[in-house]
This record gives sequence, structure tokens and C-alpha cells, in this order.
Amino acid sequence: MKTLRNDMLYLTHARVVLADATLEDAAVLVADGRILAVCPAAAPAGAREIDLTGRLLMPGMIDLHCDALEKEVEPRPGVHFPLDFACAQADKRNAAAGITTVFHALSFANHEMGVRNNAFAAEIARAVSAWQEHALVDNRVHARYEVTDETAPPFLTRLLRDGHAHLLSIMDHSPGQGQFRDVTAFRSYLANSYRTSETELDAILIHKQDAAAGATARITQVVAAARECGVVVASHDDDSPAKVEAVAAFGAAISEFPINLETARAARARGMVTLYGAPNVLRGKSQSGAMRALDAVIAGVADCLCGDYSPAALLPSMLRLPELAGIGLHEAVALVSCNPARAAGLTDRGQIAAGQRADLIAVKSLGGLPQVERVWVHGAPAFSAHFDHA
Repeated sequence: MKTLRNDMLYLTHARVVLADATLEDAAVLVADGRILAVCPAAAPAGAREIDLTGRLLMPGMIDLHCDALEKEVEPRPGVHFPLDFACAQADKRNAAAGITTVFHALSFANHEMGVRNNAFAAEIARAVSAWQEHALVDNRVHARYEVTDETAPPFLTRLLRDGHAHLLSIMDHSPGQGQFRDVTAFRSYLANSYRTSETELDAILIHKQDAAAGATARITQVVAAARECGVVVASHDDDSPAKVEAVAAFGAAISEFPINLETARAARARGMVTLYGAPNVLRGKSQSGAMRALDAVIAGVADCLCGDYSPAALLPSMLRLPELAGIGLHEAVALVSCNPARAAGLTDRGQIAAGQRADLIAVKSLGGLPQVERVWVHGAPAFSAHFDHA
């Protein structure tokens, strides 16, 4: 990643979102990649002032689950771009979206083919690490383990121990539960995503059913490797309190996309962090028929939002919540900043407070649509757009 800027920045006249309040016409002082002070009495000599009048200044967003890199690598079934090129494009898209820490979600599910082939997914994970020295934002890997795949654990264990996987989730896309409540939905997903033939679909379903018997032992093995490496574990598409109890027993600390309110409440009661997709908020519904993310926010059972399949959806979705859900702006911002930071074990970012990393974004409203105008990562400029003509 780029070298830190040592010059002192004095960001003034912004609407500044803190962890527990929003300040009007406030200033933030930055030096050596860190926030030195909020509302300092005066600018130190030599500080470079940037006037942010009319802008919202908030922590850079932290996205715990985004599948978009898979589409950068494979924009069409069987069409693959070079991995450095794909990583560079995803990095720039995240910077432009105001996401300063991203966990690229890579699925390890051999039966789904394409980029989800275990060897290929592992290669992408290593490419993310290799590109980081050139990156604009902090790129990490969220390794998603499909538990009916017997061949993935060695790949995942190696990535975890080599430091190329920074979040682990366990998921089961077998028909009859979770996202795919029936066989038809599962077959449709694979057919549309990978142009899977009927014969191939039949073979996949039989394989998943046969492989389910050994899933518990494999989950235990992979979760143990994650714990050994200090990596947080999540569970995907929990659909009942019983499922929550089961994954919590394995050590899952995050419940991704709880299917219904009862399950979300059970996860919260178990001390798990809940995560929902921002596109669900923006579209007003789930793509799979699960509960609306907005309803989870209104019910007080949503801790985090993620980009899911659209990084650009994160900012406008979050900023709609004060009006739609009746929550404070700082509470909405927490869903994409300090809450996901703490869930992932990142204590050095996610808030505008003295001592925190200077991962910051300045947002301007254009015709009612929020747009990222400036991004700083560790105090260094990562992105800027000029909207003065607007």
C-alpha cells in the first residue's frame, strides 16, 4: 500500500459524524496517518487546510462481505481477466464508493465451478494480498466455506495460516434451508450463474446430499484453524434459532443475512453480530425472499450493513436509514464503520476520534444522491472527484 503522507491536514467546516453524535461546522486534524484531534482550538502552523463546507465527513466504510471481486475476475461465465487487473479494478471501485477496508468474499465451493473452484479461489485470495502494496484501500479476504465441499479445508487452512484469509464464514446452500428453500430455487441459481446443464445439476445435488454427512467434522477443522490464526468466524443465511445455536457452538460470532426476524433476535441474544446487505435496503427487498434489511434496522436487530454484490450501494443505502428507520445519522453510520470494525476485530479504525486511523470520506449530495468526493486512507489521499460545477 502507498506510503503514508506526513503532512498535517486540517479538514474544516464539515458536518462531522462521530460515534455518538453529529457535529455541525466542525474540524478534524490529521497527521502521520492518524486523527490527532476533533475540533482543535486552532490549526497548528504548517497544517494544510481543506475546506469541506457543505460536505459530510465520516469514517471510511468497512465492508465485511462483498462478492464483487468474483465478477471482476469472471465478468461472464468462463471469461476470466488477469487477477492483478481484476484486483486493481475492485480496489478503485471500492475507493470511489468510500469503502476504505473491504473484505472480498471468495467462495470455496468446487461444485459451483468458475471462480468458486477451490484452487482458483485460493489463487484470487493470494492475488489480493499481492496487489495490496499498490492498493488505494485496505483489501482483505473473506473466505466463504461451502460445508458440503470435502475438498476445501486444506485450501482454507493454508490460506489462514499464510495470512491470506482475514474472515471466515461457513455456509450451506443445500436446498431446503437458508437462501434456497426448495430445489427449484437452487437449480435456477446455478443454471443462471454458471449455465449448468440439467445433468450437471443432478450430479451436484446428489453430491451435496452425500457430502452433508461429514460436514460437522470439516467445519470443526476449518474453524479451529481460524481460531488458531485469530480470524473471526461468521455464519451465512441462518434461518432459525436452532441454526443460530448450532453455529454459535462452532464459534461463529457474526450472523450474515439472517432469514427472518426470529433468527436475527436469536443471534443477538446469543451475542452474535448481525449483518445485512445494503442492496436489500436500496431495492426495498431481498433478492431471495428473505426479510427486508430495513425491517431489521427498525426492529433494532441489525448491527452492520455490507456491500454484498454492489459496493456502490453501501453509502446511499446507509444514508437513507435516518429517514426510513427513524434513527440518528451517527447510528446509521455506525452500521458501516465502527460496528463492522469491531465485529472483525479491527480496533484501530471505524470512528472519527483521536488516535484512530485517518480513514475518512467526504460526501456531497448531488440532486439528493450522496456522492463520495474525497477519500483518505491512513491519512493519504486515495480518491477525489470534482463536483464544484454541480
